[in-house]
Amino acid sequence: MRPSLTTILSGIFLAYMGYSMYTIALIFFPTPCTSDVKGKCIQPYTATHKDLQLSVYTSLKAERVASSDLTLIWHYKNFSIHAIEEKSVNVSIPRQVRKNGTLHMHVFVYPRNQDPFSSEYTAHVQAPITTFMVPQSTTFNLLTDETLQEKPKMTKSTDKPVTHWRSKVTVSVMEDEIAFERMAVPGEVMRYLRLSPKGDYLPVVFIDELGFRTKDLMFVNKSVEDLPLTITYTPISVGKLRMWTNMLESIKMLQKLGFTEKDTDEIKGIFSDTNFYFLMLTFTVAAFHLLFDFLAFKNDISYWRNRDSMVGLSTRAVVWRCISQFVIFLYLMDEETSLLVLIPAGISTVIEIWKVKKAFKMTIIWNGVIPKICLGTSSAKELETAQFDSQAMKYLSYVLYPLCLGGAGYSLMYVQHKSWYSWLIQSLVNGVYAFGFLFMLPQLFVNYKLKSVAHLPWRAFMYKAFNTFIDDIFAFIITMPTAHRLACFRDDVVFLVYLYQRWLYPVDKKRTNEFGQSFDDAVSEKPKKE
Repeated sequence: MRPSLTTILSGIFLAYMGYSMYTIALIFFPTPCTSDVKGKCIQPYTATHKDLQLSVYTSLKAERVASSDLTLIWHYKNFSIHAIEEKSVNVSIPRQVRKNGTLHMHVFVYPRNQDPFSSEYTAHVQAPITTFMVPQSTTFNLLTDETLQEKPKMTKSTDKPVTHWRSKVTVSVMEDEIAFERMAVPGEVMRYLRLSPKGDYLPVVFIDELGFRTKDLMFVNKSVEDLPLTITYTPISVGKLRMWTNMLESIKMLQKLGFTEKDTDEIKGIFSDTNFYFLMLTFTVAAFHLLFDFLAFKNDISYWRNRDSMVGLSTRAVVWRCISQFVIFLYLMDEETSLLVLIPAGISTVIEIWKVKKAFKMTIIWNGVIPKICLGTSSAKELETAQFDSQAMKYLSYVLYPLCLGGAGYSLMYVQHKSWYSWLIQSLVNGVYAFGFLFMLPQLFVNYKLKSVAHLPWRAFMYKAFNTFIDDIFAFIITMPTAHRLACFRDDVVFLVYLYQRWLYPVDKKRTNEFGQSFDDAVSEKPKKE
């Protein structure tokens, strides 16, 4: 028996996932140099010299800086590589930076009681501490804010990127005292490696640009001369240093392709503040989520492409999924969400619109340049299903409408919004997140009335169900809105009811399948053909 395309693609995907996890493991746990040959291994300077100090400066220059170009903001005299330390300071902002300039941070690690600018044992690294972004839109209370006319309107189409201040920065030094083979130093470490006059390598200093998040950015006002900065020192392992460096290079490539810092912020959130095992869990969960998404997409399209009847299927549930997906897409656009999230949401919206077309059997007839939409006729079985569907929605409307209107009123009175359009979209999307599962119940009611589940696309449904449980894991390990987190768990309850109905209504060979055929019909037609 030849394997199916799904089996082949799943096997290839799982093999690739296993290879990727093995590669990541090699990055996190490099092999140290153990050769006895003199000069073949590069030893760490910190193995024999523990008395170090750390100094952090700001400067308008990125390279070739002198002591006169630098402004000291933190001197950590009793520095220890393995101890975590946090320092909050106020940084003076030069006039050039307030006029859309760039300010850089310089970090020096050097032996105690020595001058960082003249010592041959000084390790130095720099990174910009400002970035350019379009200012966020102003929010206000639509009913009570009396200064509405005074607030500037900020739109993405008219505003230009301006200087923003990074209020949180993490500085690290590699704590692993590992010896590297001189001719096989990992490329991710090589870019930070500096040799001392004695031939060993100086402390590897790293500014965690992967931890730069848009939520920590502050708009640099021209009238503000000082801004707060929280500097956190934490040690970093050699594996984490290599992984973070690879991710930074990937993010820079995305930005060269046109992605903004906000587009790549979600990727940074997955990798920042995590360890190897948590990263492996995230990678595994994300890989299986992508696999099941692909399989569910494939089987769902195949099912609806061959579907000519809506017997046993809730038409209102199909319409609701289309409307809710469209509302979520508009909400993501209004929030200027990352393209990595917005593009898949747009594709899902197009698919849901196509399913509505199939459900109502729509055809478009062109009368010259004027299109005419025609709906197909319904059979007696379909009318019976529609009657059960309408009965279920009548009961749900008594609960759904008051909840949605109450939530919209509360949001209008107590929550700030950018505009009336923003309030409308947020109210609709909150209704989708909080009460959307109610629209999954009419299908349960139709199943109960027909005493059948044979009409459901069970293969696509099972893949989506697996993703529901994977989403439960994401609800704990990924930062997301509370409403979206609750939406992940509410689907589990409906899925369990579907499984119960699957067990309660076993397959009946006299019952028609999704193509309008039954097993007995096929058997009775066979002798006639003979």
